[in-house]
Amino acid sequence: MNRWLPFEWTAALRFLADGRMQTVFIVGGVTIGVAVIVFMSAMLAGLQANFIRRVLTSQPQIQLLPREEVARPLRGADGVIEGAVVQRPTQRILAIDQWQAIAAAMRARPDVTVVAPTVTGSALAVRGDASRSISIVGMDPAQYFRIVRVPDYLVAGEARVGTDDILVGAELARNLGAGIADKINVTTARGGQRILTITGIVDFGNKGANERNTYVALRTAQSLLDLIGGATTIDLTVADIYAADAIAREIAAVAPVKADSWISTNAQFFTAVRAQQTSNTLIRLFVGLSVAFGIAAVLVVSVIQRSKDIGILRAMGASRARILRIFLVQGGVLGFAGSALGSALGAGALVVWHRWFRQVDGSELFPLVLEPSLFAASAALATLTGVLAALAPAVRAASIDPVDAIRG
Repeated sequence: MNRWLPFEWTAALRFLADGRMQTVFIVGGVTIGVAVIVFMSAMLAGLQANFIRRVLTSQPQIQLLPREEVARPLRGADGVIEGAVVQRPTQRILAIDQWQAIAAAMRARPDVTVVAPTVTGSALAVRGDASRSISIVGMDPAQYFRIVRVPDYLVAGEARVGTDDILVGAELARNLGAGIADKINVTTARGGQRILTITGIVDFGNKGANERNTYVALRTAQSLLDLIGGATTIDLTVADIYAADAIAREIAAVAPVKADSWISTNAQFFTAVRAQQTSNTLIRLFVGLSVAFGIAAVLVVSVIQRSKDIGILRAMGASRARILRIFLVQGGVLGFAGSALGSALGAGALVVWHRWFRQVDGSELFPLVLEPSLFAASAALATLTGVLAALAPAVRAASIDPVDAIRG
């Protein structure tokens, strides 16, 4: 096999084979380091994917709302301000002006995938002696359920939203002592009143949402909130979820609405993600430095042990460049071999962790994300680290004087 390899590869592999104990230890060190990097990176990717999935399936990616009402001071005929103190007005429930035209414009945008007008407001749910304050969301299920995956959180009944139907949170149903097919009396501050039948109970995994959130048909909410033909919000999904903030700013600049993106409304989530990414980067850095110093230390020892061999090679006509390449090849081989074993070890540990460590209800802690790019990047990084770590020992080996080395 060696006759088909370049001289540098043949010599490098021979040196590694002769010092097999050192080779085994350094490959083991690289393996553990790469396994830690692969495991941490894949676990972080899974956690982020889980967070984003939960966020994006429980709220719109962009929500368009009416602009806030602003109080303006009264001016007299001569331009004198009549009111010295201007108080911020109470924000009433308002429909978006010309919302049909705005929704049509949103559907025409290539970066917007789903458009769902909704009517939202507060109400009081009463059943017998029990009453609870609730938040009503009136919508068209055909569009809205493509944005907020309410059926995915259904724990009882069905996601049917007719004229006299209502979907309620699990905590609200418990507080009202209600179940599927029970009726509740819904009353709003604007005088709207409706007796609705519970057709489904949902559990969002959030107590606050389960206590307040309810879903009714769009026309039912319009009637209850005295907004016939109106829409208080327009919910959107976009093709690129990470461009939602820029798209929201662009929409707010051209349309008479306020636009909130899921990125701006989940700032704490992104702060936590950035903190995790920073921690993962630091772990990778320190593990990489440990691997580099380990490879460098072994190759320095190898240079000292192989001084006579290097001197003989130099006396036989091997150039300094060839000696340099021999040790660079050794570093690259150590890094690549360790990365291959480490990637397999890290992936295996992740599969075992994902299979045996579960939440209380038996569901997965996080989705299993094993991307080929992660293994390719780990192999390239470990190989490059090995080559760079071998640079100093290689330069030292190439500078050895053959006469002094043979006499050594």
